[in-house]
Amino acid sequence: MRGLHWFRGDLRLHDNTALSALCSRVEQWLPVFILDPRFDEDSVLGQRRHSFLLDCLEHLQEDLRQRGVPFLLRRGEPHKVVPELMHQTGARLLSFNEDTTPYARRRDDAVERAVTAIGGKVLVRTDRVVFRASEVQTAAGKSYGVYSPYRTTWWKRWQREPRPSTPGARLPAAIPGFATTTCDGVVALESLRTRPPLPTGGEVAARQRLRIFLETAVANYHVDRDRPDVDGTSRLSPYLRFGVLSVRECFERGLEAAAQEPPSRPGVAKWLDELVWRDFYAAILEENPRVLRHNHRREFDAVKWNEDDEGFEAWCQGRTGFPVVDAGMRQLRETGWMHNRMRMVTASFLTKDLLIDWRRGERFFFEQLVDGDPASNSGGWQWAASTGTDAQPYFRIFNPTLQGKRWDPKGNYVRRWVPELSDVPAASIHAPTESIRPKDYPSPILDHAQRRVAAMERFQAARPSRSRPPLFLQQGGGQGN
Repeated sequence: MRGLHWFRGDLRLHDNTALSALCSRVEQWLPVFILDPRFDEDSVLGQRRHSFLLDCLEHLQEDLRQRGVPFLLRRGEPHKVVPELMHQTGARLLSFNEDTTPYARRRDDAVERAVTAIGGKVLVRTDRVVFRASEVQTAAGKSYGVYSPYRTTWWKRWQREPRPSTPGARLPAAIPGFATTTCDGVVALESLRTRPPLPTGGEVAARQRLRIFLETAVANYHVDRDRPDVDGTSRLSPYLRFGVLSVRECFERGLEAAAQEPPSRPGVAKWLDELVWRDFYAAILEENPRVLRHNHRREFDAVKWNEDDEGFEAWCQGRTGFPVVDAGMRQLRETGWMHNRMRMVTASFLTKDLLIDWRRGERFFFEQLVDGDPASNSGGWQWAASTGTDAQPYFRIFNPTLQGKRWDPKGNYVRRWVPELSDVPAASIHAPTESIRPKDYPSPILDHAQRRVAAMERFQAARPSRSRPPLFLQQGGGQGN
């Protein structure tokens, strides 16, 4: 039997569940990637993410070429392209790994119907996460809305049913008569490149980054993960976003590192918890697709947001006059990546200081981020805006100046991304006074203390009185964050 594997967010040969399942069932096969017109636009995919995707595809194409397998790239609507390609190749089985965003569900259902209509069969597997939403539920069979009990149940499930990575599948022979450069409608990857990728794509680069992280920074991850001035995080999120690296391999290698190097256990445990958060946000989106555009907590639909285009532009450009906020936004614009602590600080500033709707910030981040993932991006923004599941309580509001002093104590992160402040002493760099502020750096565009009070009032007004926090929490919560 002949088969096709439809690559999407699983751009690797190692530990690819649907690909492995296909290879055990067919004698001949071909891989295909479809450039869906919906995602072949910078406004949807993001220019940096688009470039990184192309780089990952080029590496996958080379990996396949070395194994004597052509990589077919087609442009068009998947529900039309896939049946046509199955007819051309004589394939009877299609495999792919599931995706649970609302658009992906509609797309995949359409493809499955089209393949079934021509007498083909479809093989679908879970690969993007360790456990699907239906596999981690309460005793009553319901989804979790709070992370801590979800995490407990997640790890219990892992202990009962670990999901180790598997070696790369032994690839069957390629279906003869096809080559990357001879099929009608084939897309040349080189013609699509718009800018150098950030970072380098491909499975080899991803696994090397994982190895280096586990040999070095992971030991202090639980201490350094909040320090933007320290290279203390894994930087694996772009690879996980496009499935260039398996999340199961991350868990397996992390647990191995903890067993071999006991001092690294606290750091490994904290890092793996962050990966469980990734599963948690994916489960939230799978069960509640509305969260991509709507508040998870509907009582906050009544929050009055500011229509402040000038403030939003200052935030986007990193010109708010709050150094750590500006540093984070400039890092994002220049590299397509931002440190996680800074993602929280900048998101809090937009929603709680500027009082601008989280959806505007979420869209801007999604356009800029190489690792932009619908579930994690939406989940993180709703956490910061206090509108999501298990979110930051609305009465705990980040003070951007204190956040900078706490997590960038010497000002090195600010100096790296806001060079106008490079000569300002560390004691003043997070709140430079008028006398030492360079002329080319703006004054603060707002008063944080005043905006904090305004944010409290607006969120309180949106909630029933019985659900408001105790007065002492309203007065003191979050000022030292």
